[in-house]
Amino acid sequence: NSSRKGYRDWRWQALWWHHFFLLWNTIDGQTRYSIPEELKQGSVVGNLAKDLGLGLSEIFDRKLRVASEAGKQYFSVDAGKGELVVNDRIDREALCGQSASCVLPLQVVIEDPLQLFRVEVEIQDINDNAPRFPSNDITLEVAESTGLGVRFPLESAIDPDVGSNSLKSYTLSKDECFSIRVKEVAGGRKVPELILAKLLDREKNAVHKLLLTALDGGNPVKSGTAQLSIRVLDNNDNVPAFEKTLYKVSISEMAAEGALIVQTKATDMDDGQNGEIEYSFGAHTSDGVLSVFTIDNISGTIFLKGKLDFETTANYELDISAKDRGSPRMEGHCTVHVEVLDVNDNAPEIILTSRPKPVREDSTNGTVVALLSARDLDSGDNGKITLQLPGKSQFALKPSFSHSYALVTSGILDRENISEYNIEITATDSGSPPLSSKKTIPVTITDVNDNPPVFTQPSYNVYLKENGVPGSILFSVSASDLDFGDNAKVSYSILDSKVQDVSVSSYVYINSENGSIYSMHSFDYEKLKVFQIQVQAKDQGSPSLSSNATVHVFILDQNDNVPAVIYPSSAALGSVSHQRMPRSAKAGHLVTKVTAVDADSGHNAWISYKLAEATDASLFTVNLYTGEVRTKRAVSEQDDSSQRLLIEIRDDGEPVQSSTVTVSILLEDGLHEPILDLRQKVSEPSKKNGRITLYLILSLASVSVLSLLTFLVLAVKCIRNSRSSGSCCMRRSDCDDYKNPNRNLQIQLNTDGPIKYVEVLGGDMLSQSQSFRSCMSPMSEYSDFTLIKPSSTTDFKEVISVLDASLPDSTWTFESQQVSRNRPLIKNNYEMYCTAGSWVFCLLIGPTMTKRKGYRDWRWQALWWHHF
Repeated sequence: NSSRKGYRDWRWQALWWHHFFLLWNTIDGQTRYSIPEELKQGSVVGNLAKDLGLGLSEIFDRKLRVASEAGKQYFSVDAGKGELVVNDRIDREALCGQSASCVLPLQVVIEDPLQLFRVEVEIQDINDNAPRFPSNDITLEVAESTGLGVRFPLESAIDPDVGSNSLKSYTLSKDECFSIRVKEVAGGRKVPELILAKLLDREKNAVHKLLLTALDGGNPVKSGTAQLSIRVLDNNDNVPAFEKTLYKVSISEMAAEGALIVQTKATDMDDGQNGEIEYSFGAHTSDGVLSVFTIDNISGTIFLKGKLDFETTANYELDISAKDRGSPRMEGHCTVHVEVLDVNDNAPEIILTSRPKPVREDSTNGTVVALLSARDLDSGDNGKITLQLPGKSQFALKPSFSHSYALVTSGILDRENISEYNIEITATDSGSPPLSSKKTIPVTITDVNDNPPVFTQPSYNVYLKENGVPGSILFSVSASDLDFGDNAKVSYSILDSKVQDVSVSSYVYINSENGSIYSMHSFDYEKLKVFQIQVQAKDQGSPSLSSNATVHVFILDQNDNVPAVIYPSSAALGSVSHQRMPRSAKAGHLVTKVTAVDADSGHNAWISYKLAEATDASLFTVNLYTGEVRTKRAVSEQDDSSQRLLIEIRDDGEPVQSSTVTVSILLEDGLHEPILDLRQKVSEPSKKNGRITLYLILSLASVSVLSLLTFLVLAVKCIRNSRSSGSCCMRRSDCDDYKNPNRNLQIQLNTDGPIKYVEVLGGDMLSQSQSFRSCMSPMSEYSDFTLIKPSSTTDFKEVISVLDASLPDSTWTFESQQVSRNRPLIKNNYEMYCTAGSWVFCLLIGPTMTKRKGYRDWRWQALWWHHF
């Protein structure tokens, strides 16, 4: 047996140490105070802040509060001094009754981080209650024939105090027939007994009046008194006596109404009515007992009348009285001790000590969320509680002390997946059968800025028509953020970049709130066809997160450019272009060629030519695609010598853009050579023609010398330039289309305002397949010409038009719209139509003549060479 006992002691020690280390991390301290009861409100119990190791500032900052497990808040904390003070009147007798120890447990909770302290306040008893008898007047009937030494039990006094302050003794006023004696019964209760010390003589004294005093052990001593009246009666000499002075009974709290508790039995040695016994509860039995129990006054059997509740009252002491029917009536007493047995009829209860605190989604494991406790009103195994969480939970319970627990995090939290947890905690006792209860604790997960804004797509394509209204919306981008609050508020901005060496912010503007992109001005397809915008979406978290998306803006061409006439130039002589042709021209004769370009692209730049008006519409025709003006039939003598054509040039856009050019054609007899001066007016005065003829006759003598010098200069220059790459030359081998030499070559450079163009005339008038190749110096920093090779059907009278370098934008592109004629496009500042004949021609242009007079002199010299 001793070894068995030692084994149990060792096991309990091990269990104690296990719980000690388990609670070490949770219990920050346990403090105990001792105060007397009935202290005034505001009395200091102790310096709580100092005893817990807290600063005065922490009391307010960490929201220190005191919770009483007793329910009523008897204490509070003085935040200014950190002292625990009495908040309400404390009556030890009301709190703990007759219990020897009276301790009020307190829970001190502080936050940030959550901590729990246990404080115990022991309430010491003071002698604040005097002994008190149930009745101030006690009447007792005693038979005259009662023998000496007979004891008469009296009602004991009640003193709520405990210990030395409780009831200590009784005294009786002086009387020669009676004395007092104190008897201690079960439960430590002191019952006074009246002892007959001298035989009574009713004739001498029929009523004895005595003063019964009850004294406690306090300092100073307090007392209570009762007036005892003893009436002396004749006869009935025996008192009913119970078989037991104390009956002990155990009964389950679940016992049904009417259950048998115990049967008491008393006997009386007297005969007749003096021996007939009637049972009843003591005269001062409380109403609470009378509501639960009842007694059969004949048999003395006690039955259950009401419901028992172990948690309310675990023990009852019943005072049973047995009286005979004699005269005077004699009375005997006994005590019935009823023990109520506990049944597992109370489910465990979960109590929140602190409200659940919101938890950041990036909190580490072990972060305290809430403090809670569990209790069960049952006792023994019926009151042992086990708490459980769901199997797959992100939280755990950490035991503390006295059935207190800390709810802590134990897994990874993600607010974007679960923003709030409803943690269901199940409490189960160890009773048979076990009872359980559940409590749901809501825990809110606070957001952390861990998600960047995400666009609906990484890049966007926007198609925008040119010439839009400035300030109109181009597009709207949208980004979403999975976070919450400011962490999900998205603002939009455009990252700085360059578009044609200009900041993109000068082109577009974005609304920072809704992501709408607006144009800052109108766009021109001919200047800008596509550009990119880098849009950034940034949240307002700390630190903020962002993401980018690319917006590709494509400018769509609109038909906003009118076809521009390149040849014949309409800017030099108003709106009329003058041409000459022989009356001997046959059908299909190439009179001139109208050339135009359109700055637009696609269908908007497809050009067609149409003869809108004509002096004789049966004589001329205009090719729809090439713009060539040809004769439909042979010229007759009846045709007017002056023909006027109005040619309309249209593009293929929507709406259609068009322009017109007027061509004046002079029909002349005996004209076999190409006309040099395209700008010569038809109405030239005859006097001027005569002067020209005179000049030609006078200069005829020097023709041979001048021609010889000219050809020598050209030959030397060609030989010299052929040795370097910085010039253009004339080589027969450079032309694939070389056939017959052109003996009559005439070059004319015209300057008209910003437009410079070259007129090259030569060869046989009837030749329909003459062309030239131009070789430009690669060393030239700025190219003065754009060369476009026309079809082989171009008439030798075709004039080479050159556009000046002062055009608005070097990025403009003049595109040939006559795709069927395979006319290649060469992008540059000017356009030249170069035709080639039977020999290779290389053209080198010197300084441009800017004066009008010099231009006319050069033109007359070219005319002279033509006639030569």
